[in-house]
Amino acid sequence: MKIIFHQDFYQVYTSDPAAAPERMQSIVTIISGRCEFVEATPSDEDDLAAVHTRSHIDDVKRLGLYDISALAAGGATQAAFIGLKEPCFALIRPPGHHASADRSWGFCYFNNMAVALEKLKREKAIERAFVLDIDLHFGDGTVNIFQRKEYVSIFNASSNDRKGYLKGIAKELAEQQSDIIGISAGFDNHRDDWGGLLETEDYMTIGEMVREASERGNCGCFAILEGGYNHQVLGQNVLALLDGLEHGHLFNEEPVPPKQQG
Repeated sequence: MKIIFHQDFYQVYTSDPAAAPERMQSIVTIISGRCEFVEATPSDEDDLAAVHTRSHIDDVKRLGLYDISALAAGGATQAAFIGLKEPCFALIRPPGHHASADRSWGFCYFNNMAVALEKLKREKAIERAFVLDIDLHFGDGTVNIFQRKEYVSIFNASSNDRKGYLKGIAKELAEQQSDIIGISAGFDNHRDDWGGLLETEDYMTIGEMVREASERGNCGCFAILEGGYNHQVLGQNVLALLDGLEHGHLFNEEPVPPKQQG
């Protein structure tokens, strides 16, 4: 599977948990040798302005976070275009699902999912899209941006019961009709992370359900990193999701030791 990534995502750009040292490394260490890494390229300002107000873009610039945030949005967009043909994962940060058109919070600055889907729609690569948000926290920014755009359907998975959580996702995927499925892949609902609900195997199940829905509906699929803050389990949880999307190939391969990262 192709993984969109850039060395700049190792930067500790703020003091929040999404920018914590070793967060990216904890994932790269696990998936290196199992996946093909593709270097991320930044979104241009016109693509960002298709989703965000100019004043919001200027605010992100004033914070000194424009370059890293534009790179994350660009990586998500690359994953979406590749996802039209094969599953793809954007290993990016900052995350994005709390960023609305004119404001941001929750460690998010630009809405990576929204920038990606709007780009696909403007270039007539899709007519409809479905967003599955599996982060612990409600993706309010994505809802804010797409609430008046009929071409996007959004499901924020939520349940206090593990089986109910997965059943809700299965029901929504069975009913959706789209040209692409985008997963806002937060891993902070894991039993050893903030949410304390899901097992690592559940992320594989989610990946399998999305892959099956993609095959059934003849549509694309991709995922982008949102939350997930326990570095001890984050890499395995990401690998589980990718394995589900990739027909179980990734766990069956012996990992190649990763190169020393800068």
